[in-house]
Amino acid sequence: MTRLLIIDDESDIAAALQRGLRLHGYDAVAENRADQALARLEREVFSGLIVDVMLGAESGIDLVRSVRAAGMSMPIVMLSALSDVEHRAAGLAAGADDYVVKPFSFDELVARLRVQEQRSKAQRPDPAVLSPAAGRLHNAFGSVSLTDRECDLLVLLCAHAGAPLSRGAIFDALWREAGSGNENVVDVYVGYLRKKLAEVNFHFEIKTIRSKGFVISGLVPTIRTTG
Repeated sequence: MTRLLIIDDESDIAAALQRGLRLHGYDAVAENRADQALARLEREVFSGLIVDVMLGAESGIDLVRSVRAAGMSMPIVMLSALSDVEHRAAGLAAGADDYVVKPFSFDELVARLRVQEQRSKAQRPDPAVLSPAAGRLHNAFGSVSLTDRECDLLVLLCAHAGAPLSRGAIFDALWREAGSGNENVVDVYVGYLRKKLAEVNFHFEIKTIRSKGFVISGLVPTIRTTG
């Protein structure tokens, strides 16, 4: 769990959490509002969330529910001064993995984050394997055949996992020297890949990040250089 997003409407608390988590090796950033957090989750990839139950007029529980409804499976730890069983149950029912009651020691929070990190790793499937020479992407659930250009596109996206690649950058890397088509060819081949990825659960997808381009979301495939 390297990159964390903190959602807390109290800026001083969010800042304190950021500082403390960074001292423990986490790349922690913060948002103060649920809508801003959801927008950021659409643009960036995070390994875990720390969500306050009360976000001003907004509900952290509703935010967690929205995150899960969007298909995001990263660990979520909720923070709250509300310690009664009903509130804890509501947070967990919404999709949170743990619930920490304020005030808490920072060591306790980090320990709980470590537990979620280990659980996430234990539940994480093996990555799919891409064999460009054989034109094949496969895992334990099945395989699909890819053309040379589809393989080239997937290898390029894997090499830049976590950082969106613009349409222009992809075109320059794969098509410009060939002098074929225009940047729309990128969308065509992304469409081809997405159609094939939908045939088997490879535990990753190609996401479109508005105004930024395309990025792999999920478990990045392993590239096999031989066979």
